[in-house]
Amino acid sequence: MPGKGQANVTGNLLEISVKQVFTSKGFELISYVEWKKKPDLYGKELLLKNVPYRTIYKHDGRTEFLAISERLNFKIRIECKWQQSNGSVDEKFPYLYLNCIEAMPENEIIIIVGGQGFKAGVVPWLKNTIKEKKYTSPGPTTKKISVFNLEEFMAWANKTLR
Repeated sequence: MPGKGQANVTGNLLEISVKQVFTSKGFELISYVEWKKKPDLYGKELLLKNVPYRTIYKHDGRTEFLAISERLNFKIRIECKWQQSNGSVDEKFPYLYLNCIEAMPENEIIIIVGGQGFKAGVVPWLKNTIKEKKYTSPGPTTKKISVFNLEEFMAWANKTLR
């Protein structure tokens, strides 16, 4: 499958990995739309998929996941970005970062990156921008934003989701 079709398949493998990590830790996987209709039907350890938010441009946006844990007391939005070959995903990182700090309502966000197609310096730029807090969220809330590759995400999950 050349081109965009291949990128979608490999990107989906990243999302499948996230689903497997959370479900193996006892989280229930459900679409946000179904959960929103009747949240009382579901448990308290959830991985919601296709989760909406309002972007910095005031458009409808969606992220892959929102992990909610009553036991661990968190709500973590999870973005997955895969770049197998040269493309435009890396050009969207500043937009993604501004959405994380200004538009996404959660105080903790994880960005998982995968693939070897990112331009040199893109992922380090994102990590350094977050570390140096070059931009901050408007208002009193400080957000925790983490950038992981798949291996780092799995290590985080093994430590955090006990």
